[in-house]
Amino acid sequence: MFRIVKDLDIKFMNIRRVPLIISALLIFISMSSIAVKGFNFGIDFSSGYIVQLKFDNQVTVATIQEKLYENNLNDVSVQLYGSSNEILIKLRDEEIFKKININNHINEIFKDDTFIITKLEYVGAQVGSELRDKGEWAMLIALFSILIYVALRFELIYGLGAISALVHDVIITLGIFSFFNLTFDLSVLAAILAVIGYSLNDSIVVFDRIRENNIILRKLSIFDVLDKSINQTLSRTLVTSLTTLLVIISLLMFGGNAVENFAIAMLIGIIIGTYSSIFIASASLSYFGITRPEEN
Repeated sequence: MFRIVKDLDIKFMNIRRVPLIISALLIFISMSSIAVKGFNFGIDFSSGYIVQLKFDNQVTVATIQEKLYENNLNDVSVQLYGSSNEILIKLRDEEIFKKININNHINEIFKDDTFIITKLEYVGAQVGSELRDKGEWAMLIALFSILIYVALRFELIYGLGAISALVHDVIITLGIFSFFNLTFDLSVLAAILAVIGYSLNDSIVVFDRIRENNIILRKLSIFDVLDKSINQTLSRTLVTSLTTLLVIISLLMFGGNAVENFAIAMLIGIIIGTYSSIFIASASLSYFGITRPEEN
């Protein structure tokens, strides 16, 4: 199979406008959704309570969730914490907590169990806002650093191409979370930063081959050089993406609630990142006006 992929001679540049139109449409939908709907921020970015309970007996996440749901606490995150009898619960700030003290409410919900509350913290809206701002700065600094790095390693035009692909990946991933109202928390932010690095790695592999072929294959046109470079690295890109996806899918299926949002963000990011490495990053170089190096 890998040999067949390696010997492919797909004319990516002949169809470069099609993926660009699709990407432009996806970016428009994503930005519209972000502007209109915004994000379904988790407790990390909004306000709520973080409660850690230690039970005398072993408990399951499903049992704890069921009891919370029965008491009309639906927007919650539940995960095991260190052992099978310790639970970490994240609760969004609810109107009911203004009427009933949260300690009393937790004790009422789990009145049939023997447990102690080992930690109870309140995350205020101001703290969540500060985390959002720091997250935005983290992504901007990462993108700017990547631009500098790629520009120094290759040329500025390659840096612009890499940033175009990365911005494309980030916007569409964020747009999917906004459009489908998926919970956006710190784990999702961490996944997006990881996707930036993953996508950049793929783009650099393709750019490195483009730079080599641009020097060696002087008889070919720029478009032919771009096509050949993408085809030469295609098997590596697909194999890397497929093996990574297998891990992420396993994490999504068996990792539980604690890593669910992270796994979803990684899954979306890897698919979009692979697509952009093949169709967007290299195609953008042709629009930015990549040229042939002068012969010595």
